[in-house]
Amino acid sequence: MSLTLHGIGVSRGIAIGKVHIVKHEPVEISEYCLPKQHLDEEILRFEKAHNLAREQLQEIQERLPKESTVDIAGFIDAHLLMLDDSLLSKIPRDLIYKHQCNAEWALQMQCESIVERFEKIDDPYFKARQDDVKQVVTRIQRILRGYPDPSFDLAVTDLAQSIVLADDLSPADTILMRHHGILAFATEYGGTTSHTAILARSLGIPAIVGLHRASPYIQPDELIIVDGTRGVILAEPDECNLHYYKIRQYNDKCSRAALNKIKKSPTITRDGIPITLDINIEFPEDMVAVQRVGGEGIGLYRTEFLFMNRVAPPNEEEHFEAYRKVIQALKGHTVTIRTVDLGSDKQVTDSRYHDGVATNPALGLRAVRLCLKDHKLFKPQLRAILRASAIGKVRMMIPMVCDLQEITQIKHMIQEMRTELRHKSLEFDPAMPIGIMVEVPAMAICIDFLMPEIDFLSIGTNDLIQYTLAIDRNDEAVSYLYNPLHPAVLRLIKMSIDGANKAGKPISMCGEMASDSRYIRLLLGLGLRSFSVNPESYLEIKKIIINSNLRGLTHIANQILQTASQDNINSLLDTINVRIDI
Repeated sequence: MSLTLHGIGVSRGIAIGKVHIVKHEPVEISEYCLPKQHLDEEILRFEKAHNLAREQLQEIQERLPKESTVDIAGFIDAHLLMLDDSLLSKIPRDLIYKHQCNAEWALQMQCESIVERFEKIDDPYFKARQDDVKQVVTRIQRILRGYPDPSFDLAVTDLAQSIVLADDLSPADTILMRHHGILAFATEYGGTTSHTAILARSLGIPAIVGLHRASPYIQPDELIIVDGTRGVILAEPDECNLHYYKIRQYNDKCSRAALNKIKKSPTITRDGIPITLDINIEFPEDMVAVQRVGGEGIGLYRTEFLFMNRVAPPNEEEHFEAYRKVIQALKGHTVTIRTVDLGSDKQVTDSRYHDGVATNPALGLRAVRLCLKDHKLFKPQLRAILRASAIGKVRMMIPMVCDLQEITQIKHMIQEMRTELRHKSLEFDPAMPIGIMVEVPAMAICIDFLMPEIDFLSIGTNDLIQYTLAIDRNDEAVSYLYNPLHPAVLRLIKMSIDGANKAGKPISMCGEMASDSRYIRLLLGLGLRSFSVNPESYLEIKKIIINSNLRGLTHIANQILQTASQDNINSLLDTINVRIDI
């Protein structure tokens, strides 16, 4: 008998395959006292677990794809070094003898002692290295407690043609999976604009989040269907359902084939207005997807991948090499490199089991705030982007700016970098455009103050919506309030477009709203003439643009701007999308 489970579809498409279940069970640690005659036995138990942890890390390292640009190998190396340090190899044994306690508790005491030292470090990046200590300790504790390790599972299991079901997946987990050729994934938790959901869309695989207690109803290796469009999972489908979804898969394939016919067509509306349509990418390897759909420019190159799954931050040469690959692949077209946006749901390391997490990381030390606080983290990236600008057309984009002073500080740092590069006789483009993302409502409201200080703007709707509506987009309890069509959101978007146009500065939209086919005609009607979308949405968005008449869109878009009722807004949106005369 088939079982249907409902969640939130975050990446469209149909996948049919056997499920692989990943569980992130927390490790429960308790203290118990051991008789002296059993202490040698406990030491031996600790050493076996310690050795097995090393073997796990070495096996993960051996199985990593050689072409991966994500420095997972550096992350594994760092964890191996920590594992063999006396702080985690010798002192826990001493604590077992001293306190006559079990190995798990000795590790816990030592971990807390190390973390306390890290807490006293002012540098936020190196303070965050306590997370890596916790990860290494947790790995040994999981072995001692007989729990499977999810990251080991993801790294060493053959997941090709599998569907992954997990309670949750960090971006780091998703990066580990991206080389396996999985068909789809589904999670118990998560929201439509989480980094993991965005990555799923970038990879072009169906994905569902927010399933809530699905795993008890699904068995490992069970055949399931993932409908990422409707947010539905079917477990053990009958022949009728299998036939239906195979037909939908075939129809999807035919639709994609039809879209391929417009790959080389110019992106121009029916009334002859050229529209800029760029692509968002996460990794240099994503250029394969860009070329597959006929994309040219990159409107958003996210750089967080360089910092994930590792302990030491990337150096200047690592940054430069990653940017060089993309610039050369573009063959003269523009790439917009966004400086690192760590924080919120994009942590340097997975903090699932960590204590001391900020109450609301989306409003805390993240993105440009972290960069301006930690120059050792930021300056290598600035130098690398400047150097990369000598290779091709490069723009630098700063995320989460909320004050003019931040722009001033960044421009001062960039000027210092230019002086350094000149002294070293290294080339760069002195006229490289510098822009910001409009994500904080304050920036949309003060758009006229920004214009003299920057060269371009890009609207990041994911954060703009959550900050405008005071909701955490990753909190399922309030995610229903996440609404791109809220009148306040639409007015902020319109203010940003009008302000940029008045100043004669380019403005684009790179947030997920730009990749959603429902909103393209509305955004065109509001005056937006530049979009940057995920690769999988590119051709669909292009088709909508070339079949639109801008003269007919403006009137209805203005009506939507003047409408308070959500029902009326939705009705007008339907009108703007279904009328063939506009």
